[in-house]
Amino acid sequence: MRVNCVLIAGGKWHDIDFARLELLKLLGEDERVRVRVFEDYSNLDAIRAADFLVTYTCDVTPPLEAQEALRDWVRRGGRWFALHGTNSILRFLEDGRIDAPRWAPLFMDTLGSMFLAHPPIGAFRVEPTGRRHALVAGIEPFEVVDEMYLSETYAPLEVLLDAEFEGDAGRFVHKQWPRQRHPVFYLRKLGDGEILYLTLGHCRGHYDLQPMVDYYPQVERCAWELPVYYELLRRGLNWARRRL
Repeated sequence: MRVNCVLIAGGKWHDIDFARLELLKLLGEDERVRVRVFEDYSNLDAIRAADFLVTYTCDVTPPLEAQEALRDWVRRGGRWFALHGTNSILRFLEDGRIDAPRWAPLFMDTLGSMFLAHPPIGAFRVEPTGRRHALVAGIEPFEVVDEMYLSETYAPLEVLLDAEFEGDAGRFVHKQWPRQRHPVFYLRKLGDGEILYLTLGHCRGHYDLQPMVDYYPQVERCAWELPVYYELLRRGLNWARRRL
């Protein structure tokens, strides 16, 4: 039976081409899955007709009508696999700081979290929380070099993987953080549907910071370099199409 997927891959400051291609490769492993690809949430008819939704974005905020449609789609039983910067809103201030304004509360409540900051890209340890779920069965603690997302959460979450942070988040307005654990991989139930969120997966190429930086010297692939990340992606996609 055909399974309809909408993949939204778009936004700023990331190698969206790379992430889009990698996700399409994974989606292509199941010949039943037919994918429509968009850069934003404007095609509400496609979203409403989808069996599942996958998003890899940064600073892509749906207008209110789309936020309401997304929430209603999930409530009616939709499954949404959200990746990395889906929950981000970023503004660069004149003093050099980076703000994460709370401009889309309905959208972030639907997702269950909102990005506020991350320390400079570096190594950290991701650990299972002890929850029993097929999404993380057999997953051992692992080290990753990536952006550690420091987020505000809004709903009861079933956190499957998390990481600990204490310290300074650099240029972000929300920069000082006490020692606490932060969700890396979680489920958020909403009505008859559910969201699965995986915060890992930063990627950037040479030309992805334009116009701020004309040529970015270092290509960053972060968690995409780890087999365990692809295992989590495959499990997430299996979950989204109700095969896990």
